[in-house]
Amino acid sequence: MSNNPALYVTTNSIICLGFNMNIRKGDMVVVISGDDRGKQGRVLRIFPRSNRAIVERINLIKRHTKPRSGQQGGIIEKEASINISNLMPLCGKCNTRTRVGKRVLEDGRRVRICRKCGEMLGAA
Repeated sequence: MSNNPALYVTTNSIICLGFNMNIRKGDMVVVISGDDRGKQGRVLRIFPRSNRAIVERINLIKRHTKPRSGQQGGIIEKEASINISNLMPLCGKCNTRTRVGKRVLEDGRRVRICRKCGEMLGAA
């Protein structure tokens, strides 16, 4: 193991454990770099250990599958994971991509806020 608690050392690589993730499942995000730059989608799944996410209709790949029992074979398009550094959350109020801030409410809950308009992001 490494001295840094945010790193997980394997035999061949060092993987950053994304403890401070600003993007969560269900968030609307926009792609800020890569082939799908400018496209928007909803986060379907998050992989914190590898800092990656699967976003709806973003980074589509084609899989050639054999027919199996109950499934038809052929070329299937599905979403591949994308690095979280290439995504930015969309604010529902100002409808722009934004950086994420944190705020502690009166009842003690920590919520994510939009840095541009101050609105809470997603469900708290």
